[in-house]
Amino acid sequence: MNIAFSVEAIEQLFKRKDGSYKFARWGRPIAPVVFGVDDDTLGYLKDAIAQTVAVTGGTLAETDPELGANFMWFFCTGWDEVASVPDLDKLVPDLENLIVSLKQKDVNEHRMFIFDNDGTIKMCLLFLRMKGDISDIPVQVLATGETLQSLLVWAEDAFSSQSPIAVVKENGICIVKPDFAALVRAAYDPLMPSSAIDASHALRLHPRVEKLYRDLVQ
Repeated sequence: MNIAFSVEAIEQLFKRKDGSYKFARWGRPIAPVVFGVDDDTLGYLKDAIAQTVAVTGGTLAETDPELGANFMWFFCTGWDEVASVPDLDKLVPDLENLIVSLKQKDVNEHRMFIFDNDGTIKMCLLFLRMKGDISDIPVQVLATGETLQSLLVWAEDAFSSQSPIAVVKENGICIVKPDFAALVRAAYDPLMPSSAIDASHALRLHPRVEKLYRDLVQ
C-alpha cells in the first residue's frame, strides 16, 4: 500500500519551534510580480510559478483587486539593494532592521507572510539574494521550490531534512514530489479549514492526502 505521510508527519510539517500548530493557506487568488530579473528570466519564472500553483487546484490571477499583486518576488545581489525598492517600507515594518538582520545572518532568502483577518494568507513577500549556491540553481527549480514553500505556512524546519521537489532525470523538468503534491491539494480542499491552530487539523488532513497520493502514483 502506498503511503504519503503519517498523521504525525503531517503535524510536524506545521508545528512551530515553540510546539504550537499553525496552518494557513491562501484565501485569495495568487497574483505574482517579480522584481530584479530580465524579461527572459521573468518568463521562465512565471511559467514555473503557474505550474506549481496549479498543484493547489487553482490558477494565477492577473491582479488582486485590493493589492494589485500579492506574491512579490525581490531578487538582489546584496541585501542593501532591498532598501531602494520604492514604498517597500510601507509593507515591511522595520525594513532597515530586517536588512541588518539578513546581512548578519548571511542568508540568501527570506519569506514574509501577511494575513487576512480570517487567518488566511493575504500576501507573501519573498526576498532572494543571488549569491553563492543559490545563484547556480536553474530558474525552474528555484521557482518551483520557492513557490511550493509559499503556498502554505509550513513549520520553520519543514524542509530541513527533505525536499518537496524533484528533478526528472529524463528531461530535467522540476516537479513537486507526489507526496507533497497530494498534501498541498488536500490542504486546499474547500471542505477543509483555510487556517488552523489545532493539531487535530492534521488528523482530518491525513485521509485526504492518502487518497490523493494513491491516485497520483497509480
